[in-house]
Amino acid sequence: MNYQVVVAGAGPVGLWLAGELRRAGVTVGVIEPRAERDPRSRALTVHPRTIETFASRGVHQPFVSEGMPLPGGHFAVLDARLDFRRLPSPFPYTLALPQERTEALLEGQAASLGADIWRGHEVTGFTEHPDHIAVHTIGPHGPSTLQAAYLVGCDGARSTVRTAAGIDYPGTPSTVLGWLGDVVLDNPPAPGYSHFGPAGTLMAVPMPGGIHRLVGVTPRDRTTTWPGDLTLAELRENVISMAGTDFGMRDPVWLSRYGNATRLADRYRAGRVFLAGDAAHQHFPAGGVGMNVGIQDAANLAWKLAATLNGWAPEGLLDSYHAERHPVGADLTATSRAQVALMTAFTPEGLDLRGLLARLISTLPDLNDRLAAQVSSLAVTYPPTTPDAHPLTGTRAPDLTLGDTGLFALLRADRYLLLDLTGSGHLAGYAHPALHVHTATPYQPPAEFTEVRVLLVRPDGHIAWASAEHNDTALTAALATTHRK
Repeated sequence: MNYQVVVAGAGPVGLWLAGELRRAGVTVGVIEPRAERDPRSRALTVHPRTIETFASRGVHQPFVSEGMPLPGGHFAVLDARLDFRRLPSPFPYTLALPQERTEALLEGQAASLGADIWRGHEVTGFTEHPDHIAVHTIGPHGPSTLQAAYLVGCDGARSTVRTAAGIDYPGTPSTVLGWLGDVVLDNPPAPGYSHFGPAGTLMAVPMPGGIHRLVGVTPRDRTTTWPGDLTLAELRENVISMAGTDFGMRDPVWLSRYGNATRLADRYRAGRVFLAGDAAHQHFPAGGVGMNVGIQDAANLAWKLAATLNGWAPEGLLDSYHAERHPVGADLTATSRAQVALMTAFTPEGLDLRGLLARLISTLPDLNDRLAAQVSSLAVTYPPTTPDAHPLTGTRAPDLTLGDTGLFALLRADRYLLLDLTGSGHLAGYAHPALHVHTATPYQPPAEFTEVRVLLVRPDGHIAWASAEHNDTALTAALATTHRK
């Protein structure tokens, strides 16, 4: 069977990638070893930028309806929580939504768009050819081979695709073990509960279905020795040591441990093979950012694959995926390690450091905003390809109010959005296969857009070009520049 793209892994990253490719008319097959979705949800948090990404395709409402909105997040479980209500987004909150539901919603979307999802099948390797890649799989009826133009490994930290591609995965080993318990609490704490002290770190997060997730680390969890599987008795002991109560915990749904091994693939691309999500970056789940960064990987890669396969961009555009997303992965892993250091700072000196940082966050709004934007991925900016680019180039485009619609509603998976912010309609006749043109009438710009008259926005919602004036030559040059390697 032939596809234009084969995706290994039907987690949130692979499923969003598959849906985006189908929205752009690209044929895609998703290979997933699990016969059924895992009911145990590793990820629980959907961040503002991810909700914006879903909104840019008009599919955000089910997530917003089912998720539990929380007005902030945390950085290293400091006493001063980050206030997301200050973020410049129509979704200034995180959503508590189990990964199993996120996967179910994304799988339904991808399948309805025509993606083939092969559950119970596993990628075992591949053979790369000059004009295609042969993806070897095994399933209930034995081995088979799929032919595609590209293969994307969204198959987790133990990625078969990454190993087969010979991509190194350097980093640091696990030295800390966190734990989690999804349990019923008869006397739960107030939403947003957290504790930090000499006895350890503890957070309680409400989940749909009357379940709470308890997560934490104790001083004895700073170890390289595996202590065995987590038990309900140990979880209860840990929680009582910090909270003074077990909150009436009972009926565990899932008990687990996880380490702080931190690794980053040295390449996100090797020929016809790409990596996204945990296959590209592994880290301690501080702040619940991992799944969200992976979905942003997919958003960045999908439109570039589609542009190349649909013939309106050169193949060299695909090199920009590593150039743009690898630095994001490097920042993610470094920030994760920094948070682990703070989350395990149980000494008197460590407690004083945490207290100082908490006071700074609570008294310096700019610091709160900077960390909140970083955690939520709203701060991600891609480097411009020319030194004279407009300062907005590479930044996330906000949901500008454009007459009776917003910018997010105008974004499409298969082409750029060209915005005439003058309201004159002088761009209406501009023809290019990679463009969707819109005239904004009326339009009240925010301060940073006051001098902008023409805006070119990529399918992933980042600004490709901005200008205080328009001429066809400059616009054509801008389109060519965005497709450089």
